[in-house]
Amino acid sequence: MFFAPFVFFTTVMLLGALFLWLIFVWIGVISNVFQAIGLSPNVAFLALLASFLGSYINIPIAEVESGPAPDRDIARYAGVTYRIPVRYAGAQTTVAINVGGAIVPTLISLYLLSRFPQIILPALAGVTIVALIVNRFARPIPGLGIATPIFVPPIVAAICGWLLGGQHADSVAYVSGVLGTLIGADLLNIAKVKGLGAPVASIGGAGTFDGIFLTGIVAVLLA
Repeated sequence: MFFAPFVFFTTVMLLGALFLWLIFVWIGVISNVFQAIGLSPNVAFLALLASFLGSYINIPIAEVESGPAPDRDIARYAGVTYRIPVRYAGAQTTVAINVGGAIVPTLISLYLLSRFPQIILPALAGVTIVALIVNRFARPIPGLGIATPIFVPPIVAAICGWLLGGQHADSVAYVSGVLGTLIGADLLNIAKVKGLGAPVASIGGAGTFDGIFLTGIVAVLLA
C-alpha cells in the first residue's frame, strides 16, 4: 500500500531537516557522532533517507472492524496535518506495518544493540520510559489511527540518552526513541483502532512516523 502520510508542507519540513542535517555532517560538525554509533556519515544518511522514503510504503498484516468512513481526506493533531488514505476506505481497517517508520528503524536499533551489547540494559530502561510517556500523549484520531505529538519522542529519547547512555548516549537515544515510540504509541494502542473509521492503521506510520524520524536526527546530534 503506497500513500503519502503527510501534506506537502510537512513533507518539505522533514526533508529540509534531513538535508540540513546532511550539511552539518559534510562540514564535520558531528562527524564524530557516527564513529560512536558505528555508521559512516554516508550510511547514516542513507538509513534516514530510507526511513523517509519508506514512510510511503505500508505492508498489510491484518484487518479489523472499522467505523464510519471519514468524510475528509486530512486529519490534524498537535499542529501537524496528516493525509488520510481515503482510497483504501472500506468496511474494515487494514492494519499495516510502515517500512520507513517501523522496519528500517527497528533493523538499525537491532544493529546498534548487537554492536554495543553494553547498552542493552540502559536501552531497555530507555525504551520503557519512552513507551510510558509516549503512551500518555498518544491519541486515537478518527479516520487516521494513532497519533502522538511530533516532538515528544525525540525530546524524551534525548533525555534518556543523556541520563542512561554514558559514552553511547546517541545509540541509547536512538533505540529508546524508536522502539519506545513503536511500543507506546502503536502496539499498546492497537486495540483502539477499531471503530475509528481509519482506512489504514499503520504501525510506525502516519501519526508516529514524524516522531521516529526526528528521533533519528536527534540521536546522531547528541554527542
